[in-house]
Order: sequence, then structure tokens, then C-alpha cells
Amino acid sequence: MSTTPDPIVLGLDIGTSSAKAVLVDGSQDIVASASLPLDISRPHPGWSEQAPASWVAATRGVFRALKDASPEAFSRVKSIGLSGQMHGAVVVDAAGKPLRPAILWNDSRAHAECAELLQAFPELPHVTGVPPMAGLTAPKLLWLKKNEPDLFRAIAKVLLPKDFVRLALTGEYCTDMCDAAASLWLDEAARAWSERAVAASGLTMAQMPRVIEGTEVSGVVRPELCEDFGWSPGVVVAGGSGDSAAGAVGLGALEDGDAFLSLGTSIQLFATTATYRPRPETLVHAFAHCVPNRWFQQAAMLNGASALSWIASGLGRAGNVEALLAEVEAAPPPTPAEAELLFLPYLTGERTPHNNPHARGVFFGLGAETTGLDMTRAVLTGVAYSIREAREVLHAAGTPLETVGAIGGGTLSRYWMQIIADVSGLKLSRLEGTELGSAFGAARLARIALTGESVASVCLKPPVADRFLPDPALADRYARGFARYRRLYAAVKSEFPPVSGAPRSRPDTGSGAMNAG
Repeated sequence: MSTTPDPIVLGLDIGTSSAKAVLVDGSQDIVASASLPLDISRPHPGWSEQAPASWVAATRGVFRALKDASPEAFSRVKSIGLSGQMHGAVVVDAAGKPLRPAILWNDSRAHAECAELLQAFPELPHVTGVPPMAGLTAPKLLWLKKNEPDLFRAIAKVLLPKDFVRLALTGEYCTDMCDAAASLWLDEAARAWSERAVAASGLTMAQMPRVIEGTEVSGVVRPELCEDFGWSPGVVVAGGSGDSAAGAVGLGALEDGDAFLSLGTSIQLFATTATYRPRPETLVHAFAHCVPNRWFQQAAMLNGASALSWIASGLGRAGNVEALLAEVEAAPPPTPAEAELLFLPYLTGERTPHNNPHARGVFFGLGAETTGLDMTRAVLTGVAYSIREAREVLHAAGTPLETVGAIGGGTLSRYWMQIIADVSGLKLSRLEGTELGSAFGAARLARIALTGESVASVCLKPPVADRFLPDPALADRYARGFARYRRLYAAVKSEFPPVSGAPRSRPDTGSGAMNAG
């Protein structure tokens, strides 16, 4: 009998607000975890950017933290899986150096370019799974072509955020099916780049990274980095996934109809499908999954727990959100729905179901008696109304949902979870050990790439921690509130001002070189 210990796999998630990493052993137990914050730059209204070098620095930092927390396990890392925020545009020159800050998923400057894409390629929504939206990658490249033409001519490759970290680790230009799908350049049915979609953005196929399944090996960690981190040579890096599908892998949501709600900075209501089922007229995203022969439908909302963070900061409670939620829960119940304070949570525009980058947050019904706790409750309920709307559009796209798993930082509040269940009518199952869902899903992809095990044998479903069922006594109340919520958006949507797309000078973004330190 061999006494060689099981190899350790590492999952890394490059999120919007933080980088997270986990070490996972052969029993799929998390040995250690680490997290470091990331900053977002908003130089103009509607803009959202990050320096790619900051992701590499955060990667280096969380690797060091894992090594400090569990040095023996860290030394046995044999495979790395990558996950990350989707839709970001990372443009690099021939040396792999970033040409500018990355334009992120919640950046809405490229709204005019969406119509240009559709005019150039009218079939694009059915080929790539969704109509052009400002937050997706392709319109951003057209914006760069028009507003930063010299920079655009210098682009050698276009990458998604996590794939810039892959480049630093391995030297490979590569992405996975899920991240590629969310760029508006993938032929979803064929699971390959669409040359027509790429050309419509002013790019060539030579500027696109190689695209593989998330379970495949994309490359190996550079020898000098293995030496610096104390690893044996030949650590492999899996294709990985965009964070939505990585979360699905972490939950074992890989069979037709498996569904979950992810409540993080943004929100995804996600359902796996066995075939490619585009319904672009509903604004539901139909994308390739990160595992072979699977796709998914998804309602994507841009404003989730970020809306709660925003109101907490505005009330001077940025460092104590949990205490604020406890106070809201203990306060007297809200007034009847007919007089209920409403909040449209569209602080950074909205994707599903409005495809409106100009939309902004709105409070309606403020009075002299309104308190900060009232406003916080309205924010929680407004986000829940957006989830109810997402459920309805998924139903219209042929995917009715009744019971879904729930993951993400926002699900840690039992109070908010019950509000979401009551408002949306969904039966929610909060799952155990899912706080690091995308990083854990990336670790599972790393294991499959290393060992060749089947997806089904590795990607098991976690146990249910607790359940939240809709209260039938509140159904009529929230039905009336939801009707008011929808009427409010319809009444004010024409008043939202256009988002500025004015160019600006670019700071030095750094090379992003991976220096283990």
C-alpha cells in the first residue's frame, strides 16, 4: 500500500472586491483559505476599472497566506484551478503587458456600441446566447477602437480577468468555455470562437486566446515560480471557469434543471441545461458551462450585496453591516404594502431583465418619519424584488424554478434570506460550506484536470444547512409591492441620464509580473 499522501489542489477566485484561495485535500476538505481585498476605480460615472497587476499581487498574497497557514499541505500542491469575475476586458501588448486598466463587468460606458454590434451581426444574440449588453466584453473593445485608437492598434491579445493571472502563472494565453461564452464572441452551440462575432468587434482570431474546457489542463506553472513557492516542478493549471459556473461546480449543479441563487456583489439566478437553449428576447443569458456537454441559463443582476454595502456606508455603518441587519430585524414591521417605501436597486445599471446601463437607484415614498432602518429594509426588499423579476424571466425562457440552492456572502443573513423567499416565492436551500463556492469549484476543476476523474464523481452536492420557505400569509402583500416596484421602474426609466463615455488619461498599469517574493 502506498504511503504517499494525496496531492493537494488549489482553487483561486479573482473576484471584484477580493481574491480568494483555498487548499483542498483528497477528501475534498478545505485545509486552508485566504482572502485579500481588491480596489475598484470609478473615474467617471458608469465606469468601473481595475489594474490587472493588482490581481497578480493579490494572488501572490493569498498564496503566501495559504503557505503560512498550512505549509505542509501547500508544499504538496499539484494542480491549480482558476475562477474569476466575468466579462472584463483585459488588453495586452505583444509582451503580455496590460495596455490600460481592465474594464469590468459593471462598467456601462459601451452602451452605444451594443447597437453597432447588432447591426454588424444581427444573428449575434442567438449565436452567443444574449443580446449585446454594455457590461459584456465585446462592446468594450468597440469603445476602445473609437476612443483609444492608438491603444487599440497595439492590442496583441484580449483576455478575461482570471486569464491574465493564468498568463502570469504559466505564460499561456488561454480561457475556458464559460468565460469565453460570456464575452459575446463564443459560438455557444459549437463551443468555439465565432469568427463573425470577433470580427464585428474589430478584432481578428489571432488576438483571441485558446479556448478549452474548464476540466482540461491549460499549462504548467513556470519553473521559477514553483521553486519560489516550494512546489515540485510540473504543477498544472486547469482551464477553470468564470465565477458563475465555478459556483455551480462547487455545488454539484451539473445536471439538467439543477439551479442556484448566488447573492454576492452581483446576483445570478442560474440553471444548468443539457442543451444550448437561447432565448435572447427574454434577456436571459444562455452560455456554455465550464464542463463538457453542459450549458446554462442565467438571469444576471448587477446589484446584490453591493446595494446593502452602499446603504450601510451611507448610514455610517460600513464596518458593521451585521449589527445594522440585526437592528432592522428587531425594528417594528414595515407599513402595509400600499404605503411601503420602495427602492430600485439599480446603482450600477441593470442587465436582466432591463438591459439598461443608464438605470440608477431610486427611493420612493420617503417621508419625514423615514429612518435609516426603513431605508435599509427597503434596500433588502428591493434586491429581493429584482430576484422575483429574474425568476419570472427565467420562467418565460422555459426554465421554471421552485427550489434553488443559495450561496454567496449575502446568504449569511438569515433575515435577508427569509425576505428573499417571501418576496420571490422561491424555496431556498442554503448549502453548507459554500462561502468560498467559486474558489472551491475551481479546486474541483483542478482535481479533475490532474487526475482525469469523472465530473460526476468529483462534483458532489453539499448537504443542506437550512431551508427558507415562503410565508403564504405574506404572498398578497409582496405581490402588491412587486406590482408597485415594476410600475415605479416603468414610470422613471426615461428620466435616467445617459452614462458618460468620455475617455481619460491612463495610469501606468504595471507589468503584472508574478514575483513570488
